Amino acid sequence: MKKQTKRILNICIIALAIVFLYWLNANTSKQGMLVAILQKSAILAIAAVSMNLLNGFTGLFSLGQAGFMSIGAYVTSILVIPAENLNGIYYMTGVNQGLLNFRMAMANCPPWVQSFFPFLAILAGGLAAALFAALIGMPVLRLKSDYLAIATLGFSEIIRAVFSSPQMDSITNGSYGLKSVPNFPEMAGGLIPSLVTPFLIAAICILLMVLLINSSYGRAFKSIREDEIAAEAMGVNLLKHKELAFTASSFFTAVAGGLLAMYMRSIEAKTFSIALTYDILLIVVIGGIGSVSGSILSAFLVTAGKEWWLRFFDTPLYIGTWQAPLFRTGFRMVIFSILLMVVVLFYRRGLMGTNEFSWQGIMRFPQWFRRKFLKRKGAPPKGGDDT
Repeated sequence: MKKQTKRILNICIIALAIVFLYWLNANTSKQGMLVAILQKSAILAIAAVSMNLLNGFTGLFSLGQAGFMSIGAYVTSILVIPAENLNGIYYMTGVNQGLLNFRMAMANCPPWVQSFFPFLAILAGGLAAALFAALIGMPVLRLKSDYLAIATLGFSEIIRAVFSSPQMDSITNGSYGLKSVPNFPEMAGGLIPSLVTPFLIAAICILLMVLLINSSYGRAFKSIREDEIAAEAMGVNLLKHKELAFTASSFFTAVAGGLLAMYMRSIEAKTFSIALTYDILLIVVIGGIGSVSGSILSAFLVTAGKEWWLRFFDTPLYIGTWQAPLFRTGFRMVIFSILLMVVVLFYRRGLMGTNEFSWQGIMRFPQWFRRKFLKRKGAPPKGGDDT
């Protein structure tokens, strides 16, 4: 396929996606469930690609994603909650005076300056997580395999415990959490509505990660994944590149955490438990470890499956007066688990493996499907010569 044809197809896909999003914005009241699922999928896609950057492309098995998401979520929420709502949120112990003075100073800025605050808050959350990652990365990244996973998992739980501790009540509101978090902001003076904002931020973040993966640093990451000894022999500074991958992954994970706080409108420490890390890891494994497009596709499929398509199994089913067994609250997750087992059994490398989306792959899909699943007429029996 010619490059010009690929470019035209890419432009058409992007244009259709933009038209679809603006149609959703005009029909939010009727398509509220679809909007919520797509927005959450876009947020989890950022987290999944950032985890894939570390686990799939660098070969570092980290389980600290929930901790970094909590840093981004709390920093973003603290900076975007309206100053007039702070006293109502910190009603138990009161808000930290320095934080209150800073927020009041922000509220006195001109409106055009305040319009940038949500994006600066998301950026600040990402930078805070990147700083923490750089600090703990120096000792932790000397570990390998399961030891690294346990260390990062412990860090994640420590961060969650600190945010919910009584000593942090005046800043993070402790176990009560933060509420009244504003929704996604508009951009370009309203030309980009708030519904489209998370998709645009997700596209920018994923594009930056793709550029990093395809750069010379990305090639160094892949060499570390394949063989650390050979990479070091070729002049790759192992600790430097591991630190870079760990810090970059933590930054984008925290950006996803900030967007998740805006999506949920309220956060608390238990939101960022180890279960959240497992959900992101599940998305990465199903999509394909080492595939960016696989992580994106899996984020939308898994989220839609859990939150929408399988809701049917959570409601009682009656056929006349007879009630079908098992159809009750929670059965949806049983079906979801069975489907995951099927995917893992038949697609052990995930839906995309290590491949990426390509128009050539789509064009070759019918041939692959016929060769793999449809028997040709007059084909020899199994074990025979099919030449």
